[in-house]
Amino acid sequence: MSFRFISASAVLTCFLAFAGLLPDPSARAQDKTDEAADAAAGTSQLHEKFSRELSGSKLQGSFTVTGREQGTLTAEEYHIGEVKKDDGDFWTFQARIKYAENDYTVPLRLQVLWAGDTPVITLTDSKILGQGPFSARVIIYDNKYAGTWSHGPVGGHLFGSIIPDSAEGVDKDDPAAGEKKK
Repeated sequence: MSFRFISASAVLTCFLAFAGLLPDPSARAQDKTDEAADAAAGTSQLHEKFSRELSGSKLQGSFTVTGREQGTLTAEEYHIGEVKKDDGDFWTFQARIKYAENDYTVPLRLQVLWAGDTPVITLTDSKILGQGPFSARVIIYDNKYAGTWSHGPVGGHLFGSIIPDSAEGVDKDDPAAGEKKK
């Protein structure tokens, strides 16, 4: 007569299974499905909030140039018309950009990545109205923005507040591109 050794964990597993105390594998699969649905709903809510809060807003602040004596900061304004989700991580921003003596209205297709619930607008070696390359990483949080920028070998920091835009210049639904304001 031969005896087989049965481990204590095997005995415990059998006991728990017969007692109905082990989790049902199909329930675990359902839990994962529920978690995925909750994540998708959360993402959808974040996207809606991002679009709603930036559409019709103005990013008003300043920028610096790395390696340059700062003294008085240079003002900048970005008037945002409609912000609309495109495919993947990309969004279209109808934007009026004002810095130094420049003033342009242009649709910008920008990648937006997420750090948890915080959007990060990204631009890497891109041309805008034939100028560039431009790169930037801009974090949006609590009605403020902050980040880094570069235009070729020159770069720096940018920061400011996001406020409702009552200025003229960007129609939320205007698809006009590349218009220089007079």
